[in-house]
Amino acid sequence: MKIEIERVNNKVHLEAKNEQGVVVHMDGSPEIGGEGLGARPMQLVLMALGGCTSMDMLSMLAKMREEVKSYKVTVEAERAKEHPMVFTKIHINYILEGKLKKENVEKAINLSMDKYCSVTHMLNKTATITHSFEIC
Repeated sequence: MKIEIERVNNKVHLEAKNEQGVVVHMDGSPEIGGEGLGARPMQLVLMALGGCTSMDMLSMLAKMREEVKSYKVTVEAERAKEHPMVFTKIHINYILEGKLKKENVEKAINLSMDKYCSVTHMLNKTATITHSFEIC
């Protein structure tokens, strides 16, 4: 796996590109010269966590023959007050719509959190990760 990152302007706006050519823009806070032209790196970490567990969830629920009408996940986090300002607490809330069996949703979440989501396993070295879900 390889990522290339290039500076876009004379400040801290960066463009990251993967091997397939997909581009993600990053920018810093105004305090360090950022201009709001992209996500901040730590926001991208939370997006990676939400994306990783979501791919697990949707794949497992499809294998369980559960029909997910709509799906959304929110990820909220707290960071350490001192540098390095790592995440210390993360909460993931899954919001699903459809005629879904509660036990299958719980099973999929637990498998993602405990076994499959590699981002979770990296982050739980510094953060307590909790989760909840709603079926609408």
